Amino acid sequence: MSEFSGKKLLITGGTGSFGNAVLKRFIDEDFKEIRIFSRDEKKQDDMRHQLKNSKVNFIIGDVRDFESINDAMCGVDYVFSAAALKQVPSCEFYPMQAVRTNVLGSENVLEAAVRNRVSRVVVLSTDKAAYPINTMGMTKALMEKLAISKSRDHRIKEYGGVICATRYGNVMCSRGSIIPLFIEQIKTRQPMTVTVPEMTRYMMSLDQAVDLVLFAFRNAKPGDLFVQKAPAATIKTLAQAVKELFQADNEIQVIGARHGEKMYETLCTSEEMSKAEDLGNFYRIPADIRDLNYSLYVNRFGHRLDVPDYNSDNARLLNVEQMKELLFSLDYVRERLDEFGIKY
Repeated sequence: MSEFSGKKLLITGGTGSFGNAVLKRFIDEDFKEIRIFSRDEKKQDDMRHQLKNSKVNFIIGDVRDFESINDAMCGVDYVFSAAALKQVPSCEFYPMQAVRTNVLGSENVLEAAVRNRVSRVVVLSTDKAAYPINTMGMTKALMEKLAISKSRDHRIKEYGGVICATRYGNVMCSRGSIIPLFIEQIKTRQPMTVTVPEMTRYMMSLDQAVDLVLFAFRNAKPGDLFVQKAPAATIKTLAQAVKELFQADNEIQVIGARHGEKMYETLCTSEEMSKAEDLGNFYRIPADIRDLNYSLYVNRFGHRLDVPDYNSDNARLLNVEQMKELLFSLDYVRERLDEFGIKY
């Protein structure tokens, strides 16, 4: 009998790239029910017809509406919360929309989970929450703080529930990301638009994103934050790798940084790395379990002040050939290569 036998899982934002990846991984597990909660009825209908699986229950609702998420949470054992506004420029133009979904919506999810005595909750965050300079990162950083705070709630302590967070970098080939854009530009014979060639970004697959959430699910203590170690690449390297893989001769056009973009992303701040636990492929950043009576904790917590942060500039950088190899490992890329009639 597996750990999921007879259990009910709820995925908020479940019609997105992450939700689809989770379903691909777990559809054959012996969950009693997997609930997909989102506000996009068209994507739900598409998924329903594609899956044709009575185990998957689709619920239309919005995390901004507490009653809808609270009702959807009834009887649920586990929650993976992926509902969010994720596009950096869009959040810069409409910051209050990001607040309403990423902050207030996340609070609704967490409060509903506690009220319904959900056993384990994993919320999905982003590298942009570390040293945030844009609205998306700031709202996700607040979401992390909400998760840590809620994990201290006396109600969840009473029944032994766990709330934790995961933070990951760019997920390759996720909806709205740069690799599908490059491929579409190659297909339509347009210039491949690059923001700043020297920008670095972490490179993670959707499968690795699911691995990270599953690792957190299995290993978290209340309030933990988990990150997965990942290689990085410059945007120039990524563009050149896609161009070579698809045997294209498109011009690479530099358009400059978009609103709210950083030159590199940080997965763990220096302050977090000073207390991080190295778990091989992952870092665990434990929550600060002290209360406001700090005098009770004198000399009980050591502090290292000279630990560098973990960012996409000091991570392992891929060259073009390594990036091509990584791209070719992705189902999405191989399917597009087949469409182009390119054989490898």
